Amino acid sequence: MRVGCPKEIKNHEYRVGLTPGSVREYVAHGHEVLVETGAGAGIGADDNAYRAAGATIARTAGDVFARSDMVVKVKEPQPVEWAQLRENQILYTYLHLAPDPEQTRGLVESGVTAIAYETVTDTRGGLPLLAPMSEVAGRLAIQAGATAQQKANGGRGVLLGGVPGVLPGKVAIIGGGVVGLNAAKMAVGLGADVTILDRSIPRLRELDDIFNGRAHTRYSTVEALEEECFSADIVVGAVLIPGAAAPKLVTREMLSGMRKGTVLVDVAIDQGGCFETSHATTHSDPTYEIDGIIHYCVANMPGAVPVTSAHALNNATLHHGLLLADKGLKALVDDPNLRNGLNVHKGRITNRAVAEALGYEMAEPQAVLAA
Repeated sequence: MRVGCPKEIKNHEYRVGLTPGSVREYVAHGHEVLVETGAGAGIGADDNAYRAAGATIARTAGDVFARSDMVVKVKEPQPVEWAQLRENQILYTYLHLAPDPEQTRGLVESGVTAIAYETVTDTRGGLPLLAPMSEVAGRLAIQAGATAQQKANGGRGVLLGGVPGVLPGKVAIIGGGVVGLNAAKMAVGLGADVTILDRSIPRLRELDDIFNGRAHTRYSTVEALEEECFSADIVVGAVLIPGAAAPKLVTREMLSGMRKGTVLVDVAIDQGGCFETSHATTHSDPTYEIDGIIHYCVANMPGAVPVTSAHALNNATLHHGLLLADKGLKALVDDPNLRNGLNVHKGRITNRAVAEALGYEMAEPQAVLAA
């Protein structure tokens, strides 16, 4: 199979779908790899590093899309990219389709087979290709929130760790999954007063054991959300419903109960965001203010630390990528966990959460693959 890797074009996105190390693995499996010139510049990998790994360097992204059987990316295709996709081609990347009807329509019309990293599962029902970026985003959420909390950046001017004689800042984390856990680790490490809210009692028990009193856990109700958000200096939105749009847990009305300069960091923005007032921002213009509340809603947070992120992502995606290259669509037939990643196939939506969110008729993956 000819596997292609174009350069990412989303705003300040420096990650790359294939590192030179991953290219070597594909080549060792007998595949040809086509990499757009400059694709690895953001992680310090130049074209010579890719040539040494066995890749062919393409002059343009158009060459990669036109000549590849499978395209491996990081972020969802932009309009100029989905217009170049075609039937009988595999797209393997993050998609986040539920809040993105335009991209969904573009992929449906292209006829491509689109596999979303964020809905591939493991034998325990986890999301192994989403987890490493959730770890990065959770840790970055506290860095970003602490920076936005500085007075010059619009925040209240609270140091999360405090100092002797002055109380630390308060951090409320909504959601106790991978993002929430990693955000809490960073916030606790800085010395903040941390509360994690979740609706899973077993998960709250796990978190309580992990932090051993260094972070508070609280069952999430409307009342609990209000109390924690109204007293917090930073609120991290870390809620995920796999494949579906994120629920709007913090309403516009709730902003009036927060202190001016409170910072909201919406890590769920890729799935539409879990704050009613959220809209996607970029690394070049990451925050905005509504009713005195600072919102940080960058949709590709891990792109800020591409060296760490790209290698962590490749570690997670390589195994399934090799299966697709080795076996083609048969890999989806043989592996139910990889098949859960199938979102679009030959003009049909094959993920239930996406279909329900956007009003499409859902096609069963096994049925369309067998057709």
